[in-house]
Amino acid sequence: MKSPRTQNEAAEAFVSVLPYRLFEVRLLRKTVLSPHLCRLTFTGDDIDMMCTGAPDQRIKVFFPGADGKPPSLPLDDSWLGAYQAMPTGERPPRRTYTIRALRPGEMDIDFVLHGETGPASRWALHADPGARIQLAAPNRAYDGDTGGYEWRPPTGAKRVLIIADETALPAVTGILEDLAALDVRPLAEVYLEMPSTDDCVGLPDFPELNLEWLPRKPGDRHGAQMLSAAARAHVPSDPAPDRADALPDIDVDTDILWDRATTDRKDFYVWVAGEAHAVKEIRRILLKERGVDRKSANLMGYWRAGRVMD
Repeated sequence: MKSPRTQNEAAEAFVSVLPYRLFEVRLLRKTVLSPHLCRLTFTGDDIDMMCTGAPDQRIKVFFPGADGKPPSLPLDDSWLGAYQAMPTGERPPRRTYTIRALRPGEMDIDFVLHGETGPASRWALHADPGARIQLAAPNRAYDGDTGGYEWRPPTGAKRVLIIADETALPAVTGILEDLAALDVRPLAEVYLEMPSTDDCVGLPDFPELNLEWLPRKPGDRHGAQMLSAAARAHVPSDPAPDRADALPDIDVDTDILWDRATTDRKDFYVWVAGEAHAVKEIRRILLKERGVDRKSANLMGYWRAGRVMD
């Protein structure tokens, strides 16, 4: 009589064809990057079936619950249905992160550390090598665009504007790596608001890059320096063809602010990500006050102060 297969063996035998699949991974090592930033490197039996579409590739991370038990969603295409069928209080905490790097047998996720205030930061602070979690990430076996990213500049883009806070630093770092590797690079104007001067870590550099770090000062409201950057950034001076005089409002306390660029014009491309209220104000400054073409701008509320976004 054959012995029953383990969950991992069953997962290895199962080849999903959906854009995203569930991966079980274990912590390999931690690397402290700065007082508020930490890189966690993971491995797993089938991690080489993971892929990325762009440097801002989003994934869902499932953390242990209040009882400390690792998440145990099924490692096949029933995982999402199983998660949704669970009573809300019994679901493993879920948060959105960016794949910072993917290598054979390993992947990196950079965490912003903010103490014991949430399941992600708490787990990142205390987890030891070998600790297990689950990820919903793009599936290499899928024959198509998996989605889950917004960095899609038109080929031959001449200028890009990036404004972000620390939660978007992993994506911005990957974007700058991609730009640095181009034979012909756009002029890149980048503003990064960070918790402190010590969090202004090394980034790729190239002649066309104008990078300004914006460390917060005591008493600064989160996002205030991002707004200041939006007001002084160099943007096209001509009125945009899709000037957003009737820009629809959005309540960032009840909805997710997520505007996607839809143009292939090469003169100007915008990528903004961070705290949702700050991004909403940047949206108003760039689109309504300064006349940036709405179709050229990605504006993404990665998180909302005082609100849980999973």
